[in-house]
Amino acid sequence: MSGLSTKRLMKELADIKSKGTPEGIILLSADSMDEWVFLISVLGDETIYKGETFALRMKFGNRYPIDVPEVTFLANGQYQPPMHPHVYSNGHICASILGNEWSPVLNAVAICITMQSMLASNKKKERPEGNDRYVRSAPSNPKLTRWHYDDDVSTGTKSSCHPPMTRI
Repeated sequence: MSGLSTKRLMKELADIKSKGTPEGIILLSADSMDEWVFLISVLGDETIYKGETFALRMKFGNRYPIDVPEVTFLANGQYQPPMHPHVYSNGHICASILGNEWSPVLNAVAICITMQSMLASNKKKERPEGNDRYVRSAPSNPKLTRWHYDDDVSTGTKSSCHPPMTRI
C-alpha cells in the first residue's frame, strides 16, 4: 500500500471513528488498510429491502483514491447480494460511480451512501439481464469488466448497466 493510499484511508477511518457513519451504514471491519466491510440497510417503510442488511466490501489498491476501490456486495454463507437490476448474484455491481464517474474526492462512506440510495430507489427485486452468463465468465475483480451504461433520454439518468456480452 502506498503512502498516499494509507494516509488517505487513515484519515477516512479517523473521520468514521470521530463522526460516525450515516444512518443505515455501519463499518463492520477495517482490520487493514487493504479491505473494509460495511453493513448497509435501506431506511424507510416503503423500501422493498425493509429489514434486510447487505455487506459491502471495498478493496483498496496502491493508487486509491486516484483509482476506484474494488467494490462488491458479499456473497457468502452469511450475506447475500441484494436482488437489484445492477447487482449480479456474485456481488458485482454495475454502477458508473465505480467506473468512469469515479472521482478522487469521493471516499468509502460516499460509496456506501450511493449504494444505499441505489437500493432505496429500486422498486423491483430482480437480477440483471444475463446474470447467469456474466457470473459464469466474470473476472474475480469487477473492475476488469468493461461496463456499458445506457442513458434514459427522457429522464437524463442511467437506466441500465451491463457488461458488453449482455447488451440489451
